[in-house]
Amino acid sequence: MTTASPRTLAEELRTRSDRGLAGLLRARPDLLNPVPGDLTQLATRAGTRASVVRAVERLDTFALQTAEALAVAPDPCPYGTLAALMAGDAGDEAVTAALPGALAALRAQALVWGLDDRLRLVRTARELLTPSPTRPSPTGLGPTVAEATAGMSPGRLQEVLAAVGLPATHDPVSAVAALTALFCDRDRMAALLDTAPAEAVAVLDKLLWGPPYGAVTDRPAAHLQWLLDRGLLLPAGARNVVLPREAALHLRAGRAHRVPEPAPPALAPTTARDPQLVDNAAAGQAFTALATVEELLKEWDLGGPPVLRAGGLSVRDLKRTATALDTTEQLAAFWLELAYAAGLIASDGEADERYAATPAAEEWLQLPDHERWAVLVAAWLPATRTPGVVGTADAKGRALAALGPHLDRSPAPEVRHRVLTLLATLPPGTSVPEPTLLARLRWERPLRAAAPAAQPPASPAPQTTGQPAATAPDGSAGPAPAEDLRSRLAQGTLAEAELLGVTGRGALATHGRTLLGTAPTAAEAAPAPEAGTAATPLTPAEATATAARAAALLAPLLPEPLDHVLLQADLTAVAPGPLRRPLAEALGDLADVESKGGATVYRFTPASVRRALDGGRSAAELQEFLTTHSRTPVPQPLAYLVDDVARRHGQLRVGAATAYVRCDDDALLAEILADRRSAALRLRRLAPTVLAAQCAPEQLLDGLRAMGYAPAAESAAGDVLVARADSYRTPPRTAPPPVPDGPPPPDRTLLEAAVRAIRAGDLAATAERKPAAAPTGTPAPGALPRTTSAETLATMQAAVLTSSPVWIGYVNADGAASQRVIAPVRVEGGYVTAYDHTSDEVRTYPLHRITGVSELADDAV
Repeated sequence: MTTASPRTLAEELRTRSDRGLAGLLRARPDLLNPVPGDLTQLATRAGTRASVVRAVERLDTFALQTAEALAVAPDPCPYGTLAALMAGDAGDEAVTAALPGALAALRAQALVWGLDDRLRLVRTARELLTPSPTRPSPTGLGPTVAEATAGMSPGRLQEVLAAVGLPATHDPVSAVAALTALFCDRDRMAALLDTAPAEAVAVLDKLLWGPPYGAVTDRPAAHLQWLLDRGLLLPAGARNVVLPREAALHLRAGRAHRVPEPAPPALAPTTARDPQLVDNAAAGQAFTALATVEELLKEWDLGGPPVLRAGGLSVRDLKRTATALDTTEQLAAFWLELAYAAGLIASDGEADERYAATPAAEEWLQLPDHERWAVLVAAWLPATRTPGVVGTADAKGRALAALGPHLDRSPAPEVRHRVLTLLATLPPGTSVPEPTLLARLRWERPLRAAAPAAQPPASPAPQTTGQPAATAPDGSAGPAPAEDLRSRLAQGTLAEAELLGVTGRGALATHGRTLLGTAPTAAEAAPAPEAGTAATPLTPAEATATAARAAALLAPLLPEPLDHVLLQADLTAVAPGPLRRPLAEALGDLADVESKGGATVYRFTPASVRRALDGGRSAAELQEFLTTHSRTPVPQPLAYLVDDVARRHGQLRVGAATAYVRCDDDALLAEILADRRSAALRLRRLAPTVLAAQCAPEQLLDGLRAMGYAPAAESAAGDVLVARADSYRTPPRTAPPPVPDGPPPPDRTLLEAAVRAIRAGDLAATAERKPAAAPTGTPAPGALPRTTSAETLATMQAAVLTSSPVWIGYVNADGAASQRVIAPVRVEGGYVTAYDHTSDEVRTYPLHRITGVSELADDAV
């Protein structure tokens, strides 16, 4: 590597190895779309505002503090000056030790370039971080003396020099230099401040850590006038003043930041538990999650609620779903979004659009428990839809609905992956308080975590008291507001991981560690992501693979489904654990769920028994079912209930006339006619055993059942109709794809190809050409070579004979022009076949599309 300092960022990039370029492209994937033609294009793109803003937002706290210090330092800045700004006059061993790493990270992201004696922050980053009246620096520093005195008259400058005891000068430039030298001299500055009034020192203390701007009246107080006379407060407008940067740095003992943070917050205090207890607790939560989603699918088996016109679920339907799941509305939104992300529910797409289970839900229900859990977790890991924002207002003040649009938050997978990674660095069974994790995440991405701060006005209002208009905050690097997006996403991740059984009692379970793929071991320290880079979340394919491996570890911990219940004399049945699916479905038809928990309690009622009979089962079949699947004898009250309902079931027959009631017992029909509750059915006797009704058969069935009878529907042939509900399913639907947070990280193959292409393009753009004999062969810098057809052909044929590379200009079929370095191997039929150094492959070029050709210098390749 050359020891000469590069003059531009492009020159600095040319000194990097292929590995260094690949690291830059990996950390800033937006630079790859499209692949730059050469290193000059790469450097230009790396300096664009959008790309720099994205890179700066991904810096950790200390790397960002280093960049902020460079923004207020001279340009270029020697390393010693930067170290002094970061560590202060007294020095700081932790800051001194961490500074080379932060600077290396900034260099790796092409935000800083140059050797240590001439460090340069890229121009766009300097513009973003340099303080101004409308955009104060996070350091709290104001403009330099030279910047603040730009509009000051020469006479006023001489008055300031005289007030501080400096000799007069002949021009404003030397006057500003003399004042700057005074403020930078620690001894002379200390002597000057020793003579300041106490009130003046108090004013400087208020402005010390920023904002450095204030306002004064037309007739300032004596202590303010003392500061104004000596240039310690310089004009920043009609009635505004500012503390110059050099004076503030003296008062700060040379530090650019009040509290440098060279190391991330430690993950402490910790709480250790038995890892087996954590795994068991997580497995219990995983099973509960499966039961909840299954209950949701059962609730929507015949079709779910309608879709709002603007998309999503109404507040009323969300409340009904929460009631059915016996949970809160916020948790119901999570389960809905999880099932939606897994492709288990969707809208049917009909004219009267409504939600329903998808065909994939049927397949999911037939899977073993651990595989069903893997499907849910594989959908959760890369999901960008955020149920935690349901109910909040969007940019237009409209409430966000569950399953509706605008719920995607692209940083969610990265935050989710990082939270789980931090938990994985702790010993098994160990948890940390939530505020500890949030503080760590805020340190890693301070700009993405910080809430918008109120900016001071560009023109502060005048103060009648003669005091500065704006007083500085404490300047401490305290925690950011807990309502920032990344904190909300992290809090949601912790809660959702507990609900899904990824964690147990706040600690990451053994199977949860497998979800991270290559999770760090417990003995490793929790590393922060490299400055400027993101914690790479799993892709959907990777999430599916890791979820399958985690499910294999979870399977032995899940409870084994039971094939029996315990019948009790109070017409209830107790399921002491999860039931096998056929048993659960059959028992769900025969009884109603009364309570859930570790053991599920079912209650038998006449209505529930009639429901089972309507499904086509006979009394004998029900009695046999109870006897087979009960570990206790069938109680007599339950046997009597089944027989009694079965005896009356179907005694009345309802068919379509419009509707009729048929019964062999004419006394029973007379009883119905005499009942006042039958008036709404408008019945009349057609025959001793037949009543006609002026309503639909379904309404007639419901009316008679409400009166306490057990009618059965019959077909036109007189057979009893089995009233088994049909499931409603949507057409095949795919799960919603995650919304990426910027371009996806490139894989190794793409990086290698991109680096080769950029190197080859840079070679074509910078290779030295031999001077051509004809004027037409000497193109201007950056222009395509121009030669006649005869010259092009002759040069190509000569290059084939000498096996030497040449530089050509080429226009493709789309009209796009490019420069290329090729090594011709054959020229025939109007085509030249050559090895293209730019694309690293052998290609064939039509001669009529080559604008010109030029030989390279002997040492160019």
